[in-house]
Amino acid sequence: MAAAGKLNPFRLPPLPTIREIIKLFRLQALRQLSQNFLLDLRLTDKIVRKAGNLTGAYVYEVGPGPGGITRSILSANVAELLVVEKDTRFLPGLQMLSDAAPGKLRIVHGDVLTYRVDRAFPESLKRPWEDDPPNFHIIGNLPFSVSTPLIIKWLREVSRQEGPFAYGRTQMTLTFQKEVAERLTATAGSKPRSRLSIMAQYLCSVQHVLTIPGQAFVPKPEVDVGLVHFTPLVRPAIQQPFDLVEKVVQHVFQFRRKYCYHGLGMLFPEDQRLERTGRLLQLADVEPTLRPWQLSLAHFRSLCDVYRGMCDGDPQLFAYNFREELKQSKSRRQGSPGALRL
Repeated sequence: MAAAGKLNPFRLPPLPTIREIIKLFRLQALRQLSQNFLLDLRLTDKIVRKAGNLTGAYVYEVGPGPGGITRSILSANVAELLVVEKDTRFLPGLQMLSDAAPGKLRIVHGDVLTYRVDRAFPESLKRPWEDDPPNFHIIGNLPFSVSTPLIIKWLREVSRQEGPFAYGRTQMTLTFQKEVAERLTATAGSKPRSRLSIMAQYLCSVQHVLTIPGQAFVPKPEVDVGLVHFTPLVRPAIQQPFDLVEKVVQHVFQFRRKYCYHGLGMLFPEDQRLERTGRLLQLADVEPTLRPWQLSLAHFRSLCDVYRGMCDGDPQLFAYNFREELKQSKSRRQGSPGALRL
């Protein structure tokens, strides 16, 4: 393999079109797997350009399907491309691409949710977290059904600097439903602001770089698609463990139309709720009548810092689950001698 930066220009030989590949291998997008194919190579080229300069880069593509984006990545003169595909129907078409690009394309039949990519590339790619991002990129046209759990998994790994982020601040360029892309990039005070906004933005610089009309896909989804670019921050905006941040953010947004104190109150047992919620808001300097979508990253940083202090002072607090308390309370009521039985 030629060294990065010294690669000779690479061109794929003439190949069947993606449409012809679909016909040749009798491929059909499965709605239950949220599969949608991109057939226009001009569009897949545009998606790959949004990832940045890939000359000499190592790339991990998730969900390559019939290989449209795969071709555009290979044509970007990468050093090596690893694709992980769960659906065996796509493997023969991908193998055809691998044969046309000797030594460039590595195919793994597996699940992106469990695949250990931290062992897949050379150790020499690794960069200190404080340095510029490594010459390693993640690109993918994600099935809608796995896009949210996958990005939460990767954000958790960003916070721990593991998985793909064991190499450094690995950049990601991924497709989502346009509505999800808008949530990921929503600013404080905007209605799309959500749990995903906070979880992504406290760890990464997040940009909605392209909107792709639904009619560009086969079959056409009912929604447009947003392409989102993520670059992990050197220093997270909230300096607390991922699980603690996630718990605070989830509680705030579970009542997104109500004032934020409603959701925050559920962090505490019922008999302490009023007093401890008031103390949390006071120490964090957060106005209790703000709506969840009005809260800034600075608000969430203060809330998480104060809640962490409260958990340190009460080791049982973090494990508290208000739904479990409700369940136990309901069970006690149903089992009491005075309970009405029909």
